Amino acid sequence: MASVAVCPGSFDPITNGHLDIIQRGAKIFDKVYVVTLSNSSKAPLFSVEERKELISEVTKHLPNVEVDSYNGLLVEYARGIKANAILRGLRAVSDFEYEMQITSMNRVLDDQLETFFMMTNSQYSFLSSSIVKEVAKYNADISDLVPPAVEAALRAKSKWNR
Repeated sequence: MASVAVCPGSFDPITNGHLDIIQRGAKIFDKVYVVTLSNSSKAPLFSVEERKELISEVTKHLPNVEVDSYNGLLVEYARGIKANAILRGLRAVSDFEYEMQITSMNRVLDDQLETFFMMTNSQYSFLSSSIVKEVAKYNADISDLVPPAVEAALRAKSKWNR
């Protein structure tokens, strides 16, 4: 049986930390679906389509990675593509509590779907999309935080140019 993982997130925008987890996951799983999910508690800078395009651009070198979006429960999406795993990155202990709650609920909804946590590379342990957007807003150097295509997309957003 092929191992199929879903790597979910809002990816607004995708960072080098996200990319690190995706690349490492692509070495472990036969297929990795990077799925942009809607998060009603966040006001995204990039549309779902823009996020998908950016993710596709920065993962095009990974033949077993597919980019998608979904507006619903992650377990429903996973069932639809016959995934047997969810791949999540952990940056710090603070992430663990939240991720444990989500994983527990997913387990209640589908006990056949396993969640795999991967510790982020230590150089990205502080990194989040929110931090990147805040730093980019003030035209600071973000070249070590995001892939070049993402940096260009952030710079192109008119509200980011001062």
